[in-house]
Amino acid sequence: MLNVNLGKLKKLNSDLEGELHFDDLMRKLYATDASVYRKLPLAVALPKHKKDLKSLINFAKNNNTSLIPRTAGTSLAGQCVGEGIVVDVSKYFTRILDINESEKTVTVQPGVVRDELNNYLKPFGLFFGPNTSTSNRCMIGGMVGNNSSGTTSIQYGVTRDKVIRLKTILSDGSEVEFSDLTPEEFHQKTKLNTLEGHIYKTIYDTLQPEAIQKQIKDNFPKPTIHRRNTGYAIDELIKSDVFLSSSLGFNMCNLLAGSEGTLAFTTEITLQLDDLPPTENAMVALHFNSIERCMKSVSHVMKHNLHACEMMDDSILNLTKHNKTQQQNRTFIEGNPVAILMCELSAHSSKLLELEIDAFLQTVSHLNLSYAQPVLRGADINKAFELRKAGLGLLGNIIGDKKAVACIEDTAVALEDLEDYISEFTALMTTFNQNAVYYAHAGAGELHLRPILDLKQKEDVQLFREITTAVAQLVKKYNGSMSGEHGDGIVRAEFIPLMIGTANYEILKQIKSVFDPQNIFNPHKIVDAYAMDENLRYEPNREERQIETLLDFSSSEGILREAEKCNGSGDCRKLPEFGGTMCPSYRATKDEKDTTRARANALREFLTNSEKANKFNHEELKDVFDLCLSCKACSSECPSSVNVAALKAEFQYQYQQANGVPFRTKLFAYNNKINGYASRVPKLTNFMFSNGFTSSIIKSVGGIAKERSLPLISNNSLYKEFELSKNKIVKENYIKEVFLFNDEFTNHLDTEIGVDAIELLNRLNYKVSMISNAESGRAMLSKGLVAEAKKMAIENVSKFKNLITEDTPLIGIEPSAILSFKDEYLRLVDDKDSAQSIANNTLLIEEFIQQEIELGNIKTEQFTKESKAIKFHGHCHQKALANQKSSFDVLNIPENYNVTIIPSGCCGMAGSFGYEKEHYEVSMQIGEQTLFPVVRKTSKDTCISANGTSCRHQIKDGTGRVAKHPISILKDALL
Repeated sequence: MLNVNLGKLKKLNSDLEGELHFDDLMRKLYATDASVYRKLPLAVALPKHKKDLKSLINFAKNNNTSLIPRTAGTSLAGQCVGEGIVVDVSKYFTRILDINESEKTVTVQPGVVRDELNNYLKPFGLFFGPNTSTSNRCMIGGMVGNNSSGTTSIQYGVTRDKVIRLKTILSDGSEVEFSDLTPEEFHQKTKLNTLEGHIYKTIYDTLQPEAIQKQIKDNFPKPTIHRRNTGYAIDELIKSDVFLSSSLGFNMCNLLAGSEGTLAFTTEITLQLDDLPPTENAMVALHFNSIERCMKSVSHVMKHNLHACEMMDDSILNLTKHNKTQQQNRTFIEGNPVAILMCELSAHSSKLLELEIDAFLQTVSHLNLSYAQPVLRGADINKAFELRKAGLGLLGNIIGDKKAVACIEDTAVALEDLEDYISEFTALMTTFNQNAVYYAHAGAGELHLRPILDLKQKEDVQLFREITTAVAQLVKKYNGSMSGEHGDGIVRAEFIPLMIGTANYEILKQIKSVFDPQNIFNPHKIVDAYAMDENLRYEPNREERQIETLLDFSSSEGILREAEKCNGSGDCRKLPEFGGTMCPSYRATKDEKDTTRARANALREFLTNSEKANKFNHEELKDVFDLCLSCKACSSECPSSVNVAALKAEFQYQYQQANGVPFRTKLFAYNNKINGYASRVPKLTNFMFSNGFTSSIIKSVGGIAKERSLPLISNNSLYKEFELSKNKIVKENYIKEVFLFNDEFTNHLDTEIGVDAIELLNRLNYKVSMISNAESGRAMLSKGLVAEAKKMAIENVSKFKNLITEDTPLIGIEPSAILSFKDEYLRLVDDKDSAQSIANNTLLIEEFIQQEIELGNIKTEQFTKESKAIKFHGHCHQKALANQKSSFDVLNIPENYNVTIIPSGCCGMAGSFGYEKEHYEVSMQIGEQTLFPVVRKTSKDTCISANGTSCRHQIKDGTGRVAKHPISILKDALL
């Protein structure tokens, strides 16, 4: 631990009002960011205020350690990894402090999320322009540290252009505010007998000589490249009126923006804002058969007033085909383009916009380089941008150990040089036998170019260095910037002397030294850099661990590679207001430990480095998986499609192999069997479940939260009810036969919904068949009893394989049960062909009815004309593995029903999770994020609908409202 003893860390912990973690789990979780690097930190601090930060600075000075600032941890160059104390401000430094409408400025703490800020600013008619692909979780502090740019820089500039004031704490603990200074104010600063004064004096003495200024201008990237981030921005400082006759004032913020937390610790940031962009916009998506044709087009289309000009190649486009969320965003793509150039046009009126589109298309037609030019509008523009934003995460979807590696992905050249640069770059990659990935900000002269390498192999680590060196030399040839917006970090910092000259590099070292003489702020970034091919996430030529699992992870080449698919892009940190479901536990706690990323990283760490025979047998893994709700959102919303629900099930199984199965785990896992016994005396059972005295005893024994109501047993099982009805009202010439999967929840707890489903289908003239199937295994899977679930899956596949076809589909009521056939069964059953055949013909009951509506077999005329307002909450597994539109369409078939989908994410119940007393509070916090407030505000005349049994129970416990299954609503609507 860097020669810092445990006692000193404990003392520091007691001095902080915030948090200090120095356990193995937290240190390992913060050992990586979104880069290829790994360094185990001394500790992780989550400070609450400036006093905590000063204590940390003082501790670092006195104990020869360092502070590594971090917000969302999505840095691609290794800025957030180091051996000292990682200082994560994302949990507590999250306030928007002030807005000045007249001056169009806003002051924030560094942990404010960029999109969250813009949502706040929208009512004022203002916004913060720089827009990264991670904008729904990246934070302003990180954007300042990296001088981030994003898709909008061609119109609104980079972060450095917007920072007008920074409040900081310097390395001696003094608080200093940096902002615009007149020459007189500047020279007064140089006379201060403080660290601040020493900084100003050193800056002036160093940069004042004309020869030095010429040296900087001659060697730094071309000033026309607005996305340049190589080293400290001393080329910006010498433009001020302190050094020459200029209208530009001196502002140290120009230096601090892009300094990666190496010079000072920022506590407040004041930003210059812009008016909201024009409301009328369109996107022309140019399709090309080659990268060369795409590059030839860029300088021509940029003569138009574009608000974005973004490029994607087929490496990424092909990956979008296999991601459920991105499949919905790529519908505009025609054919199989090698590259797409997404050009956004904006105007203040629809008439002006049409004129811009016409002029743009004339240019495109004259160029005759693209084969398709669809014009996107409205929501389709956002879908296209989401497709582009997913690029980084999608690259993690490449199966196997070869990955698209960040090292040369941030180069920027002048726009007039882009075509020639890319041509030379492509030729260079050919010499390395590389087909690189091309995407991102073509209109700004910056493409995120990535070689495909296996950094587990020594020869590819050597290539990693050789390719980066060769590209650095090529970028220098064009006087470009090795880093446009992602920063130098570890991966590019050692090339700074090449990019700006050794004399200028010495100036950077002087600046670092005067700001931070003891080297406590993020050392070895920008100056005195770590070697770019050391401290990698994987040890080269290591013996690859072969991990035996019960679930089948062969589609990812094993469970370890499934975990390794996570590249740290941090999509799992997005907040509820930005939609989706992932990750409900992080949204409740705001702790990195409770992200999807943390679970994948922790599992990777222990499976790779554990010396135990059972590598899953670690309390740390139990801790990190504890709040995972197995919602499956990560399998569809994570661009890398990391399936943490499957990882958790396997972990629980393996952990329990070593430690046994707890009583409560068995209680929930075997719940269906218990319900079967209870159903023999339903009145007595329900009295005991609902009576305050007896239910409190049951809850206490079962470790169930006292605030929870217990689900009641139905008077008859669905099997009994089916035998009583058995297609009595179906005509001989029925439309179709369906097999209804009698899941364990419907059979004993929600029998009336099953009865409604049978009656609805029968009255619509469908023959319903039911067999004596095994339970789905959902409860077993959720509690890690995977071997038992496997037996159930095998039994069900065996029973259904000769019954289920396209003409006789399998349909189900409870999403978590029926969708197991399309997910876990494919990992559990050895008879893959039969399991896949059943999965192909398995549907949620709403999906089946939706299909029949589309075929014309079910018509609006068969339902009531009464009016009804309905708000629908979809089950997480439905969102991840199917879609909510089927429920929406089904509920809308009565012509006067008005249905809206609640954008609610996870309800928070997740089967047994919300019942467990230690999880109750988090469960309710998740419900309060969106679902509960919407339901409470809904009038009593509006029907609340939910198709998940857990969801309906959570809504009842959280709001007092009774939610109905869509099928029951539809049955009641039948004429």
